[in-house]
Amino acid sequence: MTTYENKNETIDFSPVTGSPLNIGEGFTGLGFRHKQFNGVMDPLIMADHYTMTVPTFGAHPHAGISAVSILFEDTEGKFNNRDSLGNDFDIEAGDLYWLNAGSGAIHDEAPRPGAKIHGLQVFVNLPAKLKHHAPSSLHIKREDMPTLEELGYRVRLVLGESNGHSSQGNAVWPVTILDGYADNRAQFTHQVQSGFNTWLYAVEGDIEYKLSGHWASLKQGSSIALSFEQLQQLTLRGAASMQSHFVVMSGEPIKETFVQQGPFAMTTQQEIDDVVAKYEAGELGQIGKY
Repeated sequence: MTTYENKNETIDFSPVTGSPLNIGEGFTGLGFRHKQFNGVMDPLIMADHYTMTVPTFGAHPHAGISAVSILFEDTEGKFNNRDSLGNDFDIEAGDLYWLNAGSGAIHDEAPRPGAKIHGLQVFVNLPAKLKHHAPSSLHIKREDMPTLEELGYRVRLVLGESNGHSSQGNAVWPVTILDGYADNRAQFTHQVQSGFNTWLYAVEGDIEYKLSGHWASLKQGSSIALSFEQLQQLTLRGAASMQSHFVVMSGEPIKETFVQQGPFAMTTQQEIDDVVAKYEAGELGQIGKY
């Protein structure tokens, strides 16, 4: 825990260490859940940092959320994406795929034979007004993402806006995603969009970030969520001469109560029950066979 005295108030910032994940024979990682961050992870519901080497989950449903895949640049091989929107293509190293499930969609992502997929799987909540809209999708390839690079850092603008640059596509809900590397010479700065919450994750290596004019440390495998009132400008650097890998996700908070049940997040339990019934009746669509 990092504690600062600021304007006669004591502000506690408590990093959260990811919970180990081991599913099947080829999926390992660390998981983070919104309940660990006292509401400040909003609009994110969960984030899993994973490595996957074999098909793990099979075709599965989503509703009321966006399921977001961020592949890191060290991914080896291809990640086949299929969904009930009719998509069937490979996601490659550095790519983003944003599936806005809306009222309901079926999804499957699986490594091609011999692939080693490394990245983040994130559930982004949808406001009540969008939970019943038709599903949609966004695919942004690595070569179409701006790169922000100065002394000591290199940062990919995966989605959104930063330092006068914008991503090629816009998601259904306002979110900025930065995937970067920095050493202790760096001072990478990102101006947080007004009102946005920020989730910062140390993927590999330790990082340091400024809060109230002081440097705070975030250890590898840990993350922190901060409201706009706590953080309007993010300034960070690596903690050592070797570059550290970090991810920043900053989004407009939804500030609505919701009920989550596995891959569904709806406004009420009745809506959850309804979408489960639709899934069991085959009404959320289907995807083709391999």
